[in-house]
This record gives sequence, C-alpha cells and structure tokens, in this order.
Amino acid sequence: MARLSVRSLSSRNLAPEKLPAHWNGNPPTSFKNPWPSFSKQHGLLDVFKIRFGNERNFVPVPSRDELVKVRKPTWGRESPIWQQEFKATWLGHAGWLVETACLAPTTEVAPSADSKEYRGIRILFDAVFSERTSPVEWFGPKRYTPTPCTLDELPEVDLVVISHNHYDHLDIATIAHVYKKSKLAGREIHFFAALGNKQWFLGAGLGILENEVSECDWWDSLNVDVEGVGSVKLTCTPAQHTSGRTPFDAGQTLWCSWVLEDLQSSKKLFFSGDTAYKATSAKTACPAFKQIGEVFGGFDLAMVPIGLYSPQWFMSNVHCCPEDSLEIHKDIRSRKTLGMHYGTVRGGLSAQYEDVREPPRRWQECCAKEGKWETECWLCDVGETVTAA
Repeated sequence: MARLSVRSLSSRNLAPEKLPAHWNGNPPTSFKNPWPSFSKQHGLLDVFKIRFGNERNFVPVPSRDELVKVRKPTWGRESPIWQQEFKATWLGHAGWLVETACLAPTTEVAPSADSKEYRGIRILFDAVFSERTSPVEWFGPKRYTPTPCTLDELPEVDLVVISHNHYDHLDIATIAHVYKKSKLAGREIHFFAALGNKQWFLGAGLGILENEVSECDWWDSLNVDVEGVGSVKLTCTPAQHTSGRTPFDAGQTLWCSWVLEDLQSSKKLFFSGDTAYKATSAKTACPAFKQIGEVFGGFDLAMVPIGLYSPQWFMSNVHCCPEDSLEIHKDIRSRKTLGMHYGTVRGGLSAQYEDVREPPRRWQECCAKEGKWETECWLCDVGETVTAA
C-alpha cells in the first residue's frame, strides 16, 4: 500500500493579519466575506420576493439534444503520452477528477496505458453523484444531466478536496462510496476542506479518522506525498461565497477555492469552487483573485463557475455570471480556463429565472468578444478529459 503523508508548509499569505478579516471572533465561531465586493447579505424579504415575485421567468429544461453533451470518461488513457500529462475530467456541475503527471518510469520501457500501478495522484474536487442536491432523496433540486459514470467506475482516488459544504458541492453519498472503496482496497485516502468542516467528516458516521482529514484557513498550504506516485502542494485560497447545510448554520464553516501545484510537471491548477466576483451593487470587484494570480504567478489550468447567477441583483454577491467569470480568468492569469457549475442541476431560486442554455452561450459570447474563446477559455463535455498542455 502506497503511504500517503501530509505536511504543513508556510502560509502563502503576502499580508498576514493578527485577526483574519474573514473571521467572526477569535477563535472564529463563523465567517464572512470581508470585501466591499460582497455588498450585503440578503434578508428574508429579498428571498420571499425572489421566490414568489412576479419577475419570475421560468423556462423548462429543454430536450437532451439542447443540453451539454455527456460522454463516457476515458480519463485521458487514449493519449499516447498520457503518462506525462496533467489532466482533468469533468464529472458535471463543479465536480472534477484531476490526475497529476506520472513519475518518470524507472525502466527503459514505460508500462502500458492500462497499467493500474502507473498513474499520477488522483484528486476529486466537489464531486456530486446523488440525484438531488438536498438532505433527502425525495425533495430538493434534481439533476437533469446524468453523471458520466457510476461511482463504481470512478478510478481509485487519493485525495478528496471540498470547497464548501453546500449540498451541490459536498455529497455524503459520494464521500461514503469513495472512502469505503479505498478502505476495502487497503489504500490510504485524505480529505481536505476549509475551517469548521472537519467535524462533518468525523461525524458523518462513515468511520473517517481524524488523521484522514485536514481543514485549512485561507492561504494555508500543505505538501502531500503519495509514495511511488507523486507529490503536490495544495493551498486553500479565498473565495466570495457562503456556507450552510441547514437554515440555521449559515456561515459557520468557511468556504474557499484551491490551488494545486504538481511537483512532477510543475503545472498549476486553480479550482474556484463556488464564488462570486462582484455584487451588482458593489463599486469594486473582489481583490482576492488578483492576489491569487500574483502569489502563484498564473495557472496552466483553471475551473470557474459560469451558471446559476439569476437574478443577478440577488445572486451576484455569491455567484458569477459568465462576464464576471472571464474577469476571474484574467485576474488569476490562467492560460486555459474551463467553465463549470452549469448544465447539471438547477438552483432552488435560479430555476425560476435562468434558462439552462444561457450560461454556456454567454460564456462563449463574452470570451469570443475579447478573442479568448478556445484560445484561453473553453467548455467541455461532461465526462471529457482536458489536459493542461
């Protein structure tokens, strides 16, 4: 069994604070977005207006041929140089399976592409395989695009990385399956999440051990080594969003984005999780993304959200519209950015306002307007594998 080790590194924060601005209390009992770009938290009156107001413009989900395509994943194994590539496979919504480049073969003849022993570190980001993004199976937002594979068909996973605890990003069924599969195979696995989330993993009744979970504050950085497979640096970075799994725990756990640095290929990946860029009522954009771009010097591959932003006056402080997503792409200095967080499940509020075909269309249009479409900014099919090359 390959040994998995996690070691803390120095914080990547260029301007550390005695009391972080996103903390409420010391130690923190909850968290907040510390920037003017968040503007304000909407109250119950705004929620009622959105849910039942006369501005609603419900558009039914169209037929499958008008939606994002779904293909059976190959995980990039068809490539003649798959061993050397840093790659990511979209699992729908904000879920990704990322695999780092493989270590150089120790023999003159490289193992065949179907060799289970020859691979990079596999990292699962925010994967959701359940039918509903809800605490129950019979109610709540239901996916309209299927997963590209079953959980049994998912390759073995080394690391599970979660951006925040909303049901469309932290799915207990997926976590349970991946953990059980690892234990039955005698493999080590490790979970990563932001502050306050560790207790969820330990208390979910899955048997997850305390030393199998790391929780991080913004700018905390870790070195992760999987013996004989590879090494990565993983850094928890800021995002403008919120958290909560019930009506009573909003903001009690931290939300984040993540940076992954592959020490084999020197490739860098940015995973935004769920984030906004700028509330429509705000005068300035969230400064965190330019800071991330400066600290890491740009990225080879990035995933940013482009959907579930309607109505914008209400959603823009926590979700990106495609035009804002393009600004994040530029701020973080990404060479290749993929749109995500669309085409899979409708939000409880945005379902009343947003045609599910609109986010990819707007993303393509705004990127093309600046000459970045399919030169820097892309879309992919659910189940498609994209490389950082």
